[in-house]
Amino acid sequence: MKAARLVVLGVAVAAGGIAAFLAASNKEAAPPPPPPQVQLETVDVLVAKSDLTRGQVIQASDIGWQTWPAAAANSSFIKKSEDPDAPNKFVGAIVRVGMVSGDPIRGPYVVMAKGSGFMAAVLPPGMRATAIDISPETSAGGFILPDDRVDVVLTRRDKAAEKQTGVEKFTSDTILRNLRVLAIDQTIEDKNGVKTVLGKTATLEVTEPQAEILNLSHQLGTISLTLRSIRDTDTSAEGVGDTSKNERGAISTVRFGVSTLGTGR
Repeated sequence: MKAARLVVLGVAVAAGGIAAFLAASNKEAAPPPPPPQVQLETVDVLVAKSDLTRGQVIQASDIGWQTWPAAAANSSFIKKSEDPDAPNKFVGAIVRVGMVSGDPIRGPYVVMAKGSGFMAAVLPPGMRATAIDISPETSAGGFILPDDRVDVVLTRRDKAAEKQTGVEKFTSDTILRNLRVLAIDQTIEDKNGVKTVLGKTATLEVTEPQAEILNLSHQLGTISLTLRSIRDTDTSAEGVGDTSKNERGAISTVRFGVSTLGTGR
């Protein structure tokens, strides 16, 4: 009897060992530990918290800090680590270039001109803003928009020719070239997304002598604007804002049948 029990016990122990061996062999290997996560370096950048349009005065709620990857924040961004008081400095500034929510605030995009109007703030040194009356017939059918480049054409009666021929005669000359349009009426937004505006007044960026030429031209005839191609508006080229063919800054006028050149100075 004892021998039989020992046999049964031995068989049970052997069966348990075999079962344990089979269970261990069927068990999946434990997954390797996850690789350590690389901590992304970040920096707080001053951004627009809402869409900002050209000419808008920045309020405290319009801007704020936002976390950016440090590798994506270039040197033109305003960083909290370098200027923690920047939001207060930009309150009251005027937007020069329109921005959408989330865009980083950059120095060239705004004008720090508290107490000044937008037009006075964005004019480069030595330049003037002057307005002329326009209509769809004298402004490319209303397709001229802020930041376009235009030529100014003067159409007037040629009294000298009329005196010789006895027939009414008109002449046209381009008196100013490649001038920047600052605004149409009170519309100063960029062209992107702006519908055509049939305005009555165009504000142009000119030098002081060019402003005098425009004012004199109003007395001589009709002023028209011709729209320049975007491929023909190189502002770095010599002759930007140049006057027409004969003499720089001169307009041909006729008095008592005698043609003269004058600068309006």
